[in-house]
Amino acid sequence: MTGQALKEGREGAGWSQVRLATSLGVTQAYLSLMERGRRPVPDRLARAVARVLAMPATALPVALSPRSGGTSKSASLAEELARLEYPGFAYRRKGKPSQNPAALLLEALALDDLDARVGEALPWLLLRFDGLDLDLVVSRAKTHDLQNRLGFTVALARDVAEHNPSYGHRLGELRELERRLENSRLAREDTFGRREITERMRAWLRENRSDEARHWNLLTDLRREHLPYAGQDPGAVAQFSS
Repeated sequence: MTGQALKEGREGAGWSQVRLATSLGVTQAYLSLMERGRRPVPDRLARAVARVLAMPATALPVALSPRSGGTSKSASLAEELARLEYPGFAYRRKGKPSQNPAALLLEALALDDLDARVGEALPWLLLRFDGLDLDLVVSRAKTHDLQNRLGFTVALARDVAEHNPSYGHRLGELRELERRLENSRLAREDTFGRREITERMRAWLRENRSDEARHWNLLTDLRREHLPYAGQDPGAVAQFSS
């Protein structure tokens, strides 16, 4: 969270510096320094600010955890998607978001073993949330060699936006993000949420994957038509949550 975002959040909520500083357990002088960019906003305080001011999930700090997978990690990602109101996991919704959508996206992309339903949800994060720190997302993706997985996810989201007017407002930003990632596309072959693939399956995927998957050098059969929200109005997709 930047100092400017902190200030705008406080003023948007109608809080004085004194009130927010007291709520956070810091001095007004320290809060003023953070708002002016003279001191960084620690993640701990950023989370507290987002909570007390009821700021959107995009105000939460972005961090990328080390790669680890398994059922438990996919389950925790599904629960967080539910908190972000992803319709596919609406039945699991419990509590408020604790993770920035950008952080969740990066964490999921870093997994080599990802539940298919979580993978299907990732383009939705790019379609649903304005205000993602895309500069940070691209930077973190490149640092961890995730730009091909991210590029494919962006391509899927862009494809949805091109076919579903409900997401048309996201089209320009998605096209620009796809263009930015193009320059850093990796030549090596990778998978998308599937660590162990037999040679026979690899051959089948190479032959039958989408143009987007081929372009981003990924072995996956995921396509726009597989995404349960692709052809529906965002307000009417609760039907696929069960």
